[in-house]
Amino acid sequence: MDEGQEPPARAALVLGAHWGFLAFFGGLGGYYLVTILLAILMPGEFGGFDPTDLPDGGPLVLLAFLPTLVLGLGPAIGSWLWGRGLRAEFGVLPTLRDLKVGLACGVVALVAGYLASLVLLSFDGDGRGQDDPVTELGDGSALGWRVLAAVIVVFAAPLGEELLIRGALWNALARYRIPEWTVVVLTAVVFAQLHGEPDRTVVLLVQGVAIGMARSVTGRCGASLVAHAANNLPPAVLLFVGG
Repeated sequence: MDEGQEPPARAALVLGAHWGFLAFFGGLGGYYLVTILLAILMPGEFGGFDPTDLPDGGPLVLLAFLPTLVLGLGPAIGSWLWGRGLRAEFGVLPTLRDLKVGLACGVVALVAGYLASLVLLSFDGDGRGQDDPVTELGDGSALGWRVLAAVIVVFAAPLGEELLIRGALWNALARYRIPEWTVVVLTAVVFAQLHGEPDRTVVLLVQGVAIGMARSVTGRCGASLVAHAANNLPPAVLLFVGG
């Protein structure tokens, strides 16, 4: 096969289905496996566990993100084993157009999430459960750890989630000619459920749709990654407020 030529259709099949499904469930399985291992090693003792004996609990902040960082491993490995590589399969490196579309969709996600929160507050006057838990992770941590946590929130965590949801899962669904608007909605539902925050499900759902539109417009994960990063920027900034 000539370099750059598309592989045959059945080359993308693993166990009779598009390899993206296996990559998706592999990444998701890794996420829950790491979560379970952390729960076993630190059963309800996050506040007292300090594996590196550093002050202010900084490593605990990073451990909280570890399962999310594992999400992208399945899609990455799948693209190397059965696809055309990470960049060719997902378009993960943003282009100039990705930046423009991604930033626009990121702003839409922020505004939509804010409006959804206002609607929810009208039904839940005390605002219980509406705060973003990311802003609580930096409490008590030194500045250096907060900076590293902010980098994870804005860049690393969106990369793992985008490779899993709007990368592997999106490609697999598109392989079977599912209408694109349906793919946008389905991936937004998965995005919302993955966060495990029932009180913020509606907010995450509308934000997921806005982020998915970046992928839909450009056909690339680079754009949805930029949108996701823009959406996560305010919570990351709040890591430095009130500490």
